[in-house]
Amino acid sequence: MKVRPAVIIIQEGTVLTMRYKYGEKEVYALPGGNPDPDECLPEALRRELMEELGVKIEIGEMALCGEVLWSEMKKETLHMIFSAKIGEGLPVLNPVETTALEVVWLPFSELEKRLMYPNVGKDIQKYLNGSLKSSYVGVIDQPYAK
Repeated sequence: MKVRPAVIIIQEGTVLTMRYKYGEKEVYALPGGNPDPDECLPEALRRELMEELGVKIEIGEMALCGEVLWSEMKKETLHMIFSAKIGEGLPVLNPVETTALEVVWLPFSELEKRLMYPNVGKDIQKYLNGSLKSSYVGVIDQPYAK
């Protein structure tokens, strides 16, 4: 099982996402990425956000985690999602490091309406309003976007 760390960064009632387009589907991904060998999750997040968005981040608590299981592709990913704040810089896409089309500050009200990766919009809302009972959300219902 692959592990993918990501962050929830909040600004004025919105969550930082990166918009991708796969075929006809738009996907809003939480910033994050894959750890390199011998790299812990916070180090991977700091590196990925600097490479892809040009920002330094301060990582907080683990907000939630859950698995995406795509049995038809024999692919599983454990998503570890941390709260974070931007310490320095403004998020701007680096096209050398990402295929994302744009940075989108997604309003809280849109989190459940948009296809996200990982698809945890409702869980983020519960986390933000304090009603998430456990940081482990189980299997994430993740539609395949390609």
